[in-house]
Amino acid sequence: MPRPSRYWPDNLPRPAHWDRTAACRDADPVLFFPEGDELTVALVTEAAKEYCRSCPVSTRCQIDALERAEPFGVWGGLDERERRAILRSARKRTPPRMEWPRPEEAAGAPASAKAAA
Repeated sequence: MPRPSRYWPDNLPRPAHWDRTAACRDADPVLFFPEGDELTVALVTEAAKEYCRSCPVSTRCQIDALERAEPFGVWGGLDERERRAILRSARKRTPPRMEWPRPEEAAGAPASAKAAA
């Protein structure tokens, strides 16, 4: 999980990281990274999500997991498939990046005219 910067000024108190108040802080991490057959994984995943439902920082946990594209485990009440679906949906909605004109095109003449010259 991300931590405050190591470049934080020494004369200022560091802010408490959000995960210090997480409901899962003292839980067994195996609960949030289930393994085994499909039924076992589904049951353990549901138990992990139950922790997240009562967590005061589950939204922040979700955001961090989505920003990192966390590939494994239950984070903020979302499992791997749910996070992948959210990220896939976000990519579909994001417009393509704008391409900056090349220096020779920025001078004013169209690229086809300069290529013919």
